Amino acid sequence: MLAAVALASALALTATACESGDATADGEASASATASDDGKLRIPDDIRDRLREHGIDVDKWKNGAWKNWDRDDWLREANEYINPIIEGLWDPDRMREAEEPDQGVDDSDLSGDQGVTDPTPEPVEAQAVPPSYHANAPTAGKVFFDSPEGSAVCSATVVKDPAHPGKSNLVWTAGHCVHAGKKGGWYRNIAFVPSYNDDGKPVAELENATREDVAPYGVWWGDWAQTSDQWIEQGGSTGGDGAPYDFAVIHVTPEKGSGGKSLEEMVGSALPVDFKAPAVPQVKSVTAIGYPAAPPYDGQKLFRCQDRPGRLSVTTSDPTMYRIGCTMTGGSSGGGWVATGADGKPALVSNTSIGPVTSGWLAGPRLGGVAKGVYDSVSKKFAGR
Repeated sequence: MLAAVALASALALTATACESGDATADGEASASATASDDGKLRIPDDIRDRLREHGIDVDKWKNGAWKNWDRDDWLREANEYINPIIEGLWDPDRMREAEEPDQGVDDSDLSGDQGVTDPTPEPVEAQAVPPSYHANAPTAGKVFFDSPEGSAVCSATVVKDPAHPGKSNLVWTAGHCVHAGKKGGWYRNIAFVPSYNDDGKPVAELENATREDVAPYGVWWGDWAQTSDQWIEQGGSTGGDGAPYDFAVIHVTPEKGSGGKSLEEMVGSALPVDFKAPAVPQVKSVTAIGYPAAPPYDGQKLFRCQDRPGRLSVTTSDPTMYRIGCTMTGGSSGGGWVATGADGKPALVSNTSIGPVTSGWLAGPRLGGVAKGVYDSVSKKFAGR
């Protein structure tokens, strides 16, 4: 057993992803855009009305008003998610220059750790996923979003939707990739790019890349996102606050036409989510996957780590987390953790949440009732659409 004081003194935790929870928002309209007869994007009238209720003018928003992060205007509550499509905003340069979430230093939240924590795992060197990523990890991609500090990036996974078998538009990521937690609100311009930089091109070759080069399966905007009450109330960018509930589900819609195909149909795959994964000691192996962006990585290539998980307890009152050795850094936030599910097939069992600033290991939440509540709520919200 690793003493709490030793863990607190040796490691400074930083959030690498956001957390979601079981807040519901049934009946709320989605902030998606539809194509008008002239081919231009049109915000539905009900969405315009919702935006007006919050003092948001759609045209001004598209022209840059979204850059105003006045705390009084920063939408925070679970049912306030609004994310109008701004066509062309995420161009190749903006995608390439998006940075990993801030990595502050705050280990104070570990000082009271009296739960079950196994010895710190040995670092596992992240291995590059061979291109094409679509052939070797078709459900993986990147989430782009804007925060008060600038454009940022996380990783994410296409997951199955029980309401739309074979036609899912659901993406799983970390809560802090969509919501700032206790000191902020919903991030803006949230979009998902499956198989980002599918050919694994180096940065130098991406400087003149087209949008099709970096987003071969399109840019998919979040028309709804859901995160847990626990993340909204407790989540912090450093120190592990809310980390055991650090997961989120995004429902997406294509920025441009997808020929009527869903996200799952476009990428050809989606992972089931296992909300009854065995206790940590019974899990023999998990594979974490993501786009690490902090040095020595550049965020442009997909990596993965495989290890047998141990246990990490941030507080005695919260669930114990999975922890593996892995050298991936910020930017891998929200990336899926895959293990053998109850049916013997691969399933998503967690996502990257926190790790030390010095890298070497990652931790992710166990997915239980709260996570299932988030997942089911988003699925049901779009069940009849």
